[in-house]
Amino acid sequence: MFAGRRDFLLGATAALAGMPWLSRHTESPGDTATHTQLADEPLLDGNEQIAMLLYPQCTALDFVGPQYAFACLSGATVHQVAATTDPIVTDTGVILTPTATFDQCPPDVDVLFIPGGTNGTLAAMRDDSVVQFVADLGARARWVTSVCTGSLLLSAAGLLRGYRATSHWAARDLLAEAGAIPTDSRVVVDRNRVTGAGVSAGMDLGYIILSLLRDQRYAETVQLMAEYAPQPPFDAGSPHTAPQATRTMVEGMFTEFRTGVKEALNATR
Repeated sequence: MFAGRRDFLLGATAALAGMPWLSRHTESPGDTATHTQLADEPLLDGNEQIAMLLYPQCTALDFVGPQYAFACLSGATVHQVAATTDPIVTDTGVILTPTATFDQCPPDVDVLFIPGGTNGTLAAMRDDSVVQFVADLGARARWVTSVCTGSLLLSAAGLLRGYRATSHWAARDLLAEAGAIPTDSRVVVDRNRVTGAGVSAGMDLGYIILSLLRDQRYAETVQLMAEYAPQPPFDAGSPHTAPQATRTMVEGMFTEFRTGVKEALNATR
């Protein structure tokens, strides 16, 4: 399904091979800054195994944004993993189809990705089979990643204890309930944990993961193909800039969710 896009990307990237190349981002513990270094040649092809979790009522954009980036990795295999292969209805009604069950997923993957949600995420946090799958795969994954409240599911699986991480701003502080270090950044890289803030931050996370798996130029090429150059119509996409009345309204929407998260995390202790 994605072969045409990946072949196009491979050809376009190869055409730039005579230019200086920048290698993958590197990360030092305690440092969220992104660094680059010169590489001798582009990293065009690979054989990465990527597992993207699906569960009922997860947020579609949490999943689809990063999936676009991962699907552009030439040679990679992207597994859309759920408890069964039955279609998954997301929280906005978009239906996504798993390609593998928990048992069919490769036991060792390069990337484990977890999307967020609200009621669906709470249900996943309370489902022992989901939490165990995430904990088991995440213990061996090369990169453990999430977007939005997906980091709370990583926390329930014990994968963020002692790591800096982010989540949707209205729930980010709850990461501390499971021993993580809440960090107010759009994307946080701490060793092999990469977490994104709310929903749309999945786009940013996707390109950062591409740079980590290949190099910066590969990620830049995919970003340009997607024409990802956000110009939001309103300066209300952050709690730091949104009108107070808008922030108060959104905070109220998360009241029951926050209570449920605390109960779910306490149950895992």
